Amino acid sequence: QVKLVESGGGSVQSGGSLRLSCVAFGYTIGRYCMAWFRQVQGKERERVAAIDTDRSVSYADSVKGRFTISQDHDLNTVFLQENNLKPEDTAMYYCAAGFACDYFFEWGQGTQVTVSS
Repeated sequence: QVKLVESGGGSVQSGGSLRLSCVAFGYTIGRYCMAWFRQVQGKERERVAAIDTDRSVSYADSVKGRFTISQDHDLNTVFLQENNLKPEDTAMYYCAAGFACDYFFEWGQGTQVTVSS
């Protein structure tokens, strides 16, 4: 069964850190663009970070210098290290896989991140 499973969300205070994980089942992450998105209810989904098949990475301006995307091919897992969290980072975070970094075909169920001031 092909699916993505996220974990690692939680509640932290402003300035805290979290590490999100996304395990891929049914395919190899290195063959796809892997990305993290976030969404607040009632607002548009935002792409937070992506890592392409050539290992190039990209970040939303709002998280540059604070978030780091990485992957472990042995574990077939993509990570999002979130440091210096702010209340505006509060959202549901989703992992996604795409044939290219502008088209994603597989989504996880999401993991909630809540940052209090």
